[in-house]
Amino acid sequence: MKRFISLGYFFVITTTAVVLYSCNVTRPFSNDLKVPGDLYRDAAPSDSANMATVPWDVFFKDTLLQKLIKEGLQNNLDLKTAATNIKAAEANYAQTIQAFYPSLAVTAQGGAYHNADLQGNNNQLYQLYAASSWQIDIWGKLKSTKRAVYATLLQSEAYKQALQTQLVSDIAGAYYTLMAYDAQLSIAQTSVEKYAKDTATMKMLKNSDVVTGAAVVQSAANYYAVLSTIPDIKNNIRQTENTLSLLLARPPGSIERDSLFHQQVYPAIHTGVPAQLLSNRPDVREAELQLRNTFELTNVARTYFYPAITITGEAGIYSNSLSTFFKPGAVFANLIGGLTQPVFNNGLNKQRLKAAEANHEAAMYNFQQTLLNAGQEVSNALYQYRMANEKATSRREQILNLEKAVFFTSELLKYTSSTNYTDVLTSEQNLLLARQSAVNDKLQQLQAVVNLYAALGGGRQ
Repeated sequence: MKRFISLGYFFVITTTAVVLYSCNVTRPFSNDLKVPGDLYRDAAPSDSANMATVPWDVFFKDTLLQKLIKEGLQNNLDLKTAATNIKAAEANYAQTIQAFYPSLAVTAQGGAYHNADLQGNNNQLYQLYAASSWQIDIWGKLKSTKRAVYATLLQSEAYKQALQTQLVSDIAGAYYTLMAYDAQLSIAQTSVEKYAKDTATMKMLKNSDVVTGAAVVQSAANYYAVLSTIPDIKNNIRQTENTLSLLLARPPGSIERDSLFHQQVYPAIHTGVPAQLLSNRPDVREAELQLRNTFELTNVARTYFYPAITITGEAGIYSNSLSTFFKPGAVFANLIGGLTQPVFNNGLNKQRLKAAEANHEAAMYNFQQTLLNAGQEVSNALYQYRMANEKATSRREQILNLEKAVFFTSELLKYTSSTNYTDVLTSEQNLLLARQSAVNDKLQQLQAVVNLYAALGGGRQ
């Protein structure tokens, strides 16, 4: 009876403690950071349409590129590693749920002990019992720990989505770069053929005393200058193919691809409103979940200042003989409530709380920085795309006029002495540079759209 009376007093004390303190120990999480409306420049404030919600297999029209992205999402090793990290986080979260339930252990033991009686006999004792322990989560320590670990689980999922967004962007970017090198190689090879014919023509004109020997050697120098660029371009192609192969988790090899100027840009360029970055960008959500995790760990640190309340119990059977082991009189049981109040470790608890609060403050700054970085990436990619489009028309006109200049100067050189080979050489070099610039313009346009898609959080669907 005394045992149950004492236990009753214990629960009265516990209930009173809950009423007095439990509501003030832990605090609910609230992210009060507002997303600035001007987080990225030139955004349409009322345009809620967002290209980030478009699936990658709709956003990219090239079927060969779609095939590569699908292969990368299935085989990329970094993505697989992130998936295993999610499994580990799920296991850790399951452990925090189990912490709310009592622990149970079963023990069986038997042995002999010497009884110092007159006969000096040895007695036997056999026991089979179960022990259980349960910590009452009055101050919210277990709940806050559970929420912190759950935030870590969601953070690992957001990290995997961020990897997927980056992987889709990297594969598309490398694919476009590879085709740009193909275009540059084609231009160089065509120019080499053209300059070889020019050199032969200069030799014929020299024999006819139309040009001097200087024109012949200048023509040859022009030929070899372009010829020397081809090995570098081929090297760039090989390295880009190897980079793509690594992203696809395959040995280095050739990559099937289309032509650069066959690529179509996604027609609906919509950036939405800056507030959508919180839900669309995985790295922003990852930073926000890190903020939540550190907040809950701060709650956990506060609970260390309050007593831990634990209920333990044992029940089982014992006997001095195996023949009487299962008789009713051999049963025993007890139930004990314990309260542990920290006394001399308040200094440790204070430092633990200070460290948790500092980590939470650092997570807040990291979240703000991640949000600003996201806005910068969107702004840069959007402006890069607009400038690439702005150059397209003038570049076409430049190439058209340079083609005419090369033709006119080459023809005039054959029939008039007022034109020298320097005019032809200058026109041809300018045309070559303009064609190479047109390739870079197209690549810049495609990469800007890819960067904008990734900056808005696309590619994770």
